[in-house]
Formats: sequence, structure tokens, C-alpha cells
Amino acid sequence: MVDPITPVNTVVPEPPKSTSGESVEIPDTVSFIPDVDPTYVRFGHHKNIESIIKSEMFYPTFVTGLSGNGKTFMIEQVCAKLKRECIRVNITIETDEDDLLGGFRLINGETVFHKGPVVDAMERGAVLLLDEIDLASNKILCLQPVLEGKGVYLKKINEWVKPAKGFTILATANTKGKGSETGAFVGTQILNEAFLERFAITVEQEYATPAIEKKILLGHMTEFDSVDEDFATKLTNWADVIRRTYLDGGVDEIVSTRRLVHIVKAFGIFGDRLEAIKMCVSRFDGETKSSFLDLYTKVDEHVDVDGDEKPVPF
Repeated sequence: MVDPITPVNTVVPEPPKSTSGESVEIPDTVSFIPDVDPTYVRFGHHKNIESIIKSEMFYPTFVTGLSGNGKTFMIEQVCAKLKRECIRVNITIETDEDDLLGGFRLINGETVFHKGPVVDAMERGAVLLLDEIDLASNKILCLQPVLEGKGVYLKKINEWVKPAKGFTILATANTKGKGSETGAFVGTQILNEAFLERFAITVEQEYATPAIEKKILLGHMTEFDSVDEDFATKLTNWADVIRRTYLDGGVDEIVSTRRLVHIVKAFGIFGDRLEAIKMCVSRFDGETKSSFLDLYTKVDEHVDVDGDEKPVPF
């Protein structure tokens, strides 16, 4: 007979004591205030988002924009500046009521109700950040009453939860909840019209201007002790040309601010402009990668796709 496998013991923090069926809440000692990031540069709708959060009014806001242009980062850094708690929930097609509002968990042989992040945010008067909300299925409709600001009934434990002062909701998405017209954002859903109607405003976040984007890149270069102002300028000009071409329908891919930061970090590690770009655009198909590299050589006379990086004259 084969001996049974002995389970591996894992040390985990002991959950708050409760009797069977009672709910478990996050201790007040836990803070959800984001850390201030020194590389953050305010731009776009920062002022509007700051006004909404500072008002402490319940004002559901839908923030939409292309990938990697700083939507989520902006909201987190506004909360950091205002010292407001921000509970971020990343939405997927699998996200359901149990994930959001809470559900029963088996802890130490007892059935305990764990309140979800939405309820935690309501009770703490925090900012609820629903990230990538356009990936949600129709199960997201459990948030209908929450989006009205009136509270929510937890039917599993027969409890009515009212939002504390300061609670509000901000959602981010790459689309406007109508699906992806170009097919670039596979997995995005067409959201229920009544659900979308509960958001007071929609904020369209664009990419930063080359001047602002250069400040962002220089901040990251400083972080990695690899400041190269000329390289930062050329990267932002290169990305700006690609984005204009994308909007005109000339290319199917785009270089985001996040992608530029990846390049800057690679440059900090490898110390080679072209090598950093090559590695970071290799996620694209061969034709797109070649065209992006070829375009970069036209804005930076110090590199050559077919050869080594040329020395920069002093």
C-alpha cells in the first residue's frame, strides 16, 4: 500500500477570530494609501481626477484610453498625494459577485463570510478603482446598486452596507465598454448600457505630449542612473510619429508610454540604445518590428540597424 502524502504546512497570518457564519473584516491598522512615486509626472486629466477625489463626493467616473498611457497610475498617484485610500480590483471575465462583494470561506474548520474589496472600500470611505472594467462579464451587474451610491444588500449574511463619506468609484478601460472596434483589445466586452449609464462622466485619457513624456523618461533614467537626455528626446519623437501614423491607419500597433519606460529600463541595464529598443519591440510581429526599428534610425543618426551603435560626438 502506498503511504498517503503528508501535506506541507504553510505558515499564514492567523485570521481574525469569528464564530461560524460571521463575517471577517480587514483590520483598521491596514492602510490602502498608495506610495508616492517620484517618477510620476502629472498631465492630462490629473487635475480633474484630483478634484473628484478631493471633493469626497460619490461620483462614479469612467476613464478610457489606449493601453499604457497612465490611466491607473494617475488615479493611484492622485490618491497618494491626497493621502486617500485606494482599493484596486483588477477585473477579468471570471470576476463575479463572490470576488467583489464577498463570500464564504472555510477557515480552521469554520464557515466564515469574507467581505469583498467593494464592501471594504464602501465601509472605509475609500476610492474603489475597478481596473480594466471592460474585460468584465455580465456578472459585474452585481455592482448596479453600488454605482448608485445608496449601499448594497449582502443577501448571504442579511446585512445592508451603506457607503461611508468619501467613497467613490473610478473605472479604467481601453474601450468605452462597446467592445474593441479594431480587435486590438481581445477579451474586452460590450458592457450593459444601464451599467455604463451609472457612470457620471467619461474621461478620455490621451498619451502625454513629447515634452511631458520626456520628463517621465528622464525620471526613470535618473532612477536607474542612466540619464541620457538626447536618447529621451529621440524616443519621445519616435513614439509620437508612430502614434500619429497609428491614428491615421498607417500601422496596426503602437508604442505606449509604458513601452518607452521598458526601453529606458533596458537601456539602464544594457547601456545600448538600439539593443534596448530591439528587445522591447520584439513583442510585435516581424514586419512591425522592422518598420519601427527602421523609423528609429531616421530620428537617431547615432544608431544603425545593420551595424553597431555609432559613437555620440562630444
